[in-house]
Parts: sequence; C-alpha cells; structure tokens
Amino acid sequence: MREQTFSLSDSAANSIPADRAAFIRRTYSHLAVALLLFTGLEYYLVHAPFAAKLASSMTGGMSWLIVLGLFMGVSYIANKLAISGGSEQMQYLGLGLFIIAEAIVFLPLLFIATHFGGEGLIPTAGLMTLLLVGGITATVFITKKDFSFMGSVLSMGGFVALGFIVCSMIFGFSLGLIFSAVMILFAGGSVLYSTSNVLHQYRTDQHVAASLSLFASVALLFFYILQFLMSFAGGGDD
Repeated sequence: MREQTFSLSDSAANSIPADRAAFIRRTYSHLAVALLLFTGLEYYLVHAPFAAKLASSMTGGMSWLIVLGLFMGVSYIANKLAISGGSEQMQYLGLGLFIIAEAIVFLPLLFIATHFGGEGLIPTAGLMTLLLVGGITATVFITKKDFSFMGSVLSMGGFVALGFIVCSMIFGFSLGLIFSAVMILFAGGSVLYSTSNVLHQYRTDQHVAASLSLFASVALLFFYILQFLMSFAGGGDD
C-alpha cells in the first residue's frame, strides 16, 4: 500500500562501503527513534481520558472502514513525502505523519490489550516482534540476498488481506485465529522485503524513506502478534 521508488544505478548497494555503512546506521537510528516516538504517543493515547470513547467510535459500525481508508490515504502521502527528493524537512514530515497515523490506528487494539488483555501481554508481543525482526534482519545481512522480487507478491497479498477485512466488517463474520497467523507470516515477509531494500534498493540519501518502510513493516508484525496473543488471553475479538 506504500508506493516506493528506487534507482538501482545509485543505490546504496553500488556506493562505497563507508557511504553504505553510514546509510544503514542512519536508517536504523531513525527506525529506533520512530519506534520510541510511536511508543510514547501510543502510551499517551491509551491512557488519555478520551481513549475509551475514541476507541469505541473508531470501531463502531462501519467506522473502521473509514479509519482504514483515511490511514491508507495518509500512508500514501507520507511515503510520497519521505521518498521524494525534496527537502529533508518534507521527508521528516512524511515520517512524522505516518507515526501519528499508525498510533491512532493502533489505539483500539492497544486499549483493549492494556485494560482487558492481561498483564504483560503487550511487552510479550513487543519482545516476540523484536526477536523475529532481529532474526530476519540477521538473515538478510548475513546472506546479502536480494528479496526485492517479493514486492509484487506482498502487494497482491495486501489487497487480498484488505478484501477479507472489508468483507468481515460488511458481512459481520470473524476473521479468526488463522487469519492472524497468516498475517504474521505476511508481516514477516514485509520485514524481509523492507530490510532487503535497505541493502539493495534505496539510495544513500533515502534513509528517512527506508526507516519509514521498516517501521511500517515492524508495526504490522507487532499488530498481528498482539492480536494473535490476545485470542488466547481472552482479550481479542478476532
């Protein structure tokens, strides 16, 4: 759902080792900051006095379809800003917009997990996410294999998943545990694809866009791991 533009002729893979290493450091430092900002913003939203009312209004009736539509629109704009060759300020604006949009979309799930999901559920999901991301990252960096061929498969899978989500809201059926498990695999593939692009596709001046792509993939993985765990804790409604 995020449009990406690469130029292989001047990608980080074809740059000198020092520039490539600096690009990777900048990308992952930006990812770390994005995750910290997301965590802080989410903590505020979940514990805000208006959290319950906002979470309920976002998921009541067909409201979630509107929320998803707005999120997709903001994601598209954010990616365009981050990956553009414009000013660095505009690139950071894109990353910031995406972090805020992601935090809002996560609110209903994290509100339920915080207040009804049981102690330690969110940290457990976070730790599992970090371990999986660490393993995938290590695989890409050790093998140095280019997984960019996965882009079209992930795009198709994303639209199929979105179709199931929309149909479940329209016709009122539960997606179930299997869907969450499949989406964990899908999100893991997205992390693999984004990590591979850091090594092989992005230019050395696209660290903001690269960090946005990684952040989106990691957030998606965390979302469905948490949803999967909540089904066992009795806090999920999948």
